[in-house]
Amino acid sequence: MENNKVHEVAKAFALLNAVEHGGKANPGAVVGRVISFLPGARERIKETGRIIKEAVDEVNRMGADEQKELIKRYEELINKAPKREKKGMFDFMGIKEGERVVTAFPPEPSKYPHLGHAKAILLNYTLAKSYNGEFILRFEDTNPALAREEFYKVHLEEYSWLGIKADRVSYASDFMERFYEYAEQLINEGLAYVCSCPRERIKTLREKGEECSCRGRSTDENIELWGKMKKEAEEGSLVLRLKIDMKHPNSTMRDPAIMRIISKPHPRKGDKYRVWPAYDFENSVMDGVQGVTHRLRSKEFEMRNELQRHIQGILHLPLTNIYEFARFNLEGVESSGRKIRELIEEGRLRGWDDPRLTTLAALKRRGFLPEAIRNFLLSTGITKSESVLTWNDLIAYNRRLLDEEARRFFFVRDPVRIEIEGAEERVIHLRMHPTKELGERTIRVSSSFYVERADFSSFKEGKLYRLMHCLNFVVKEGRFVFHSTDYEPYREKGDAIMHWLPINGVVKAGVMMDDAEVINGIAEEGIRNLEEGSIIQFERFGFCRLDNKKEMLFWFTHK
Repeated sequence: MENNKVHEVAKAFALLNAVEHGGKANPGAVVGRVISFLPGARERIKETGRIIKEAVDEVNRMGADEQKELIKRYEELINKAPKREKKGMFDFMGIKEGERVVTAFPPEPSKYPHLGHAKAILLNYTLAKSYNGEFILRFEDTNPALAREEFYKVHLEEYSWLGIKADRVSYASDFMERFYEYAEQLINEGLAYVCSCPRERIKTLREKGEECSCRGRSTDENIELWGKMKKEAEEGSLVLRLKIDMKHPNSTMRDPAIMRIISKPHPRKGDKYRVWPAYDFENSVMDGVQGVTHRLRSKEFEMRNELQRHIQGILHLPLTNIYEFARFNLEGVESSGRKIRELIEEGRLRGWDDPRLTTLAALKRRGFLPEAIRNFLLSTGITKSESVLTWNDLIAYNRRLLDEEARRFFFVRDPVRIEIEGAEERVIHLRMHPTKELGERTIRVSSSFYVERADFSSFKEGKLYRLMHCLNFVVKEGRFVFHSTDYEPYREKGDAIMHWLPINGVVKAGVMMDDAEVINGIAEEGIRNLEEGSIIQFERFGFCRLDNKKEMLFWFTHK
């Protein structure tokens, strides 16, 4: 089979995939289509994979308009492709028609939600709604050292903005008496014991697979120590551990701690409790108690699946079907809540909504739309294969939406004044949008203009330049001389086109860029009529959201 043939087929399906998914083709999706079209390609899959990657890279370097134009050449080939049965995203889970489906997403209120949280909640929410099931938003707030009142509120606000409407909102901290009941049940059944070993010794023995003497304590001794945990024992001096198997090949099964002392006050419960469930115990009990039938979560929790099913089993709770998917990674972006918190405290980040982050607060403030985020995250699918995505992958989805609706304005950074000899006073009528009827703005011009210093520095003797939608001029012996107003002369022999502003009727404005630096400049007077939160496009600069109308400060969304 000729490589050229494989490349053409791969390019056709890469274009199709890109057009369907915001301008970025997914190599995995293209491989299946190519092999279906050219069965012989499977026999030399390594070479086929290399060719497909080249075709996908080629397509992904194109702009969306170029992709849409080029795909027309491949319509005949694409139409000849075997028609595939369209499968639902969750078909692999084998859920039967009419089967009860209850899903949950359990954030810890210890940080602001980011794209990783957004993907997990969207998958669980979409799964529930796909089967007319119930979705529970449950705060796993059983670590008072990390839970904060502000974080509860932020999670609720951001998920609502994303379009999530939970059937139930619950709090694990409201179930503390139930956790105590189950803990005492396990002690009485000889399935849990109180350990007084220092944390480091517990860690060492678990690594070696060796038991400690605490494991042999009687039920009465464990009950007595459990009482001390709830009343007087110091934090870190005692923990309640499950008695499973210290030599188990899965290290999470080696007598894990399920209840521990945390003496800090809780934002919702104050000082009422001082012994709190550890993650696996809390998660397993809550899923069982709330009747959660299915859960989708990132594969960092994969090793804990066995333990959590074990806990549900010994407590005679219904088992939850858990499926893992690859963690969401965006290239060059910090997502660890602990590290972000440290960077904020050190003053290296502006806050949880710093434009360099992928928290929902940051994306919203920059001007990313919830629909774009939803479409992008669901397009990444459910797979265990790790992949690193880039800002451009997300931007492609957002640009497609903003390009259809955003009004256009001029913004000139680092302005330089120029005089164009022979230019007459007149009124320029500019469309708010190139294709939609969103109104127009009028600008009165004379012979004086502001242009960007970068454009000014590029002027060369004898060259023809155009002020966008306004006029053409020529550089003559260091002077700027009016040439014409029509676009046609520039189209035939022009060198560069630039945006501009008149001398009168401008507004000082700033733009917070995606690297957290502020660019200052001037903009059209019409921006005074914008409402705070409006997303517009500064032509030849990028999409921006008006963040502070009083200061005329915008946040840069993307180009």
